[in-house]
Amino acid sequence: MTLRGLLQAAGLLTVLFSAATLLPVEHFALQLFTHFRLQYLGAAVVLCIAFTALRESRYALLLALAAALNASLVLPWYLDKPSPQDGVDFDVLVANILSDNDDHEKLLALIEAEQPDLVLLLEVSPRWEASLGRLAASYPHRVVEARAGNFGIALYSKHAITSSAVIDSAPLDLPTIVATLDVSGRPVRVVGTHPMIPLGKSNYEARNTQLTAIAALLREGSGPRILVGDLNTTMWDMNYASLENKTWLRNVRRGFGVLPSWPMFMPVALIPIDHILVSDEIGVRNVRTGPRIGSDHLPLAATLVL
Repeated sequence: MTLRGLLQAAGLLTVLFSAATLLPVEHFALQLFTHFRLQYLGAAVVLCIAFTALRESRYALLLALAAALNASLVLPWYLDKPSPQDGVDFDVLVANILSDNDDHEKLLALIEAEQPDLVLLLEVSPRWEASLGRLAASYPHRVVEARAGNFGIALYSKHAITSSAVIDSAPLDLPTIVATLDVSGRPVRVVGTHPMIPLGKSNYEARNTQLTAIAALLREGSGPRILVGDLNTTMWDMNYASLENKTWLRNVRRGFGVLPSWPMFMPVALIPIDHILVSDEIGVRNVRTGPRIGSDHLPLAATLVL
């Protein structure tokens, strides 16, 4: 196949995936491809330029339309940054630390340097729990559910935890932390979770069932609420949209960018699956991804305003 032919094939695939992933079809394979909007946008722009240079006007037009379509789903995340508001700053850090990651010092150094008010860690193994004991002096309030495998979880807080529970979330009994923090005399409800990766029909359904259960937890009560975790979905999956609609929470990324966080072993495929969502009572001052910590995820950090 000639170079022109390869470009045409790439162009048609880009257009196909860009359009097909907008279909309101609840199927695990189709939803899996919704996560790569940044990649579709980048490919469409590059191929549009290439076809314009080659004077392939029909292909250039198709790719321009694909670029516009993907831009309409990506660019809003960079626009409408929230206005600063008065209140108490509350720094949150979430990180999937990778259960078999041996480089514990990078994470500990990051936390000790940043000193966030709340830290939520995923894939906390018993070995990781032992290393994280160093945080006790700075984080006297914590809920730790270390487990073998990839679904241990831990919450560390500088603020008093007035109530907490570890819930085995349906359908796979993966642990979810539900805690209420006392932040300057104000109760703040925090839910930390890590659903199954949605590869295959059964895992996809398990992830969605857990997200539905999490939404029900967050609808209980009132006041400031924070959902934090590796949700194994991006903002373009219809199940993520359902989560926002059911909880009335908003993603802190809004106005700050897409901020992809996984997989670090394949940077060209990076997608945003680590999330912090907040209720309307909570403002957002800043959001960013952190440095590499030896994991296949980047940490996600946000300065909230309560």
